[in-house]
Amino acid sequence: MKPEERLGGLLREKGLRLAVAESCTGGLIASRITDVAGSSDYFEAGVVVYSNQAKQTFLSVPADSIEAHGAVSREVAEKMAEGVRTATGSDIGLSVTGIAGPTGGSPEKPVGTVYIGLAARTENATGTFFRKFQFKGGRLEIKAQTSTEALQFAIDLLEGKVGGRIE
Repeated sequence: MKPEERLGGLLREKGLRLAVAESCTGGLIASRITDVAGSSDYFEAGVVVYSNQAKQTFLSVPADSIEAHGAVSREVAEKMAEGVRTATGSDIGLSVTGIAGPTGGSPEKPVGTVYIGLAARTENATGTFFRKFQFKGGRLEIKAQTSTEALQFAIDLLEGKVGGRIE
């Protein structure tokens, strides 16, 4: 079973709604989710926020977070996830920010650096979580790997593999 199908089944089973905020994947996660028939039962919205200004305008990511940590950071991924969850009223906000390449990397954040954020208010978990990855490959491969890992992160949350109450 594809991860988007597994995620959809879990969201439907638990009666939860998901929204996504994408930067480096450019809408690929939302596309994969909506490839599944009936996804309107659990998918609230997807936004592509490529520029720093869009992250601020649509997701209320503080400019000082972007300035202090960079757009590709744990802090911004978490704020993006929280922002999309809040803006849409969803149970879960999922976000990705990273450097897909082939340019744009630095010694501290090379091409393939990706942060995935997850903001949840569910039975299994309440709080904001993140995962960091260093993917290899070309631009399309990095986008594909990022989308798969983002979907898996949400699956892990719903299966109780991510969690704990954070107040």
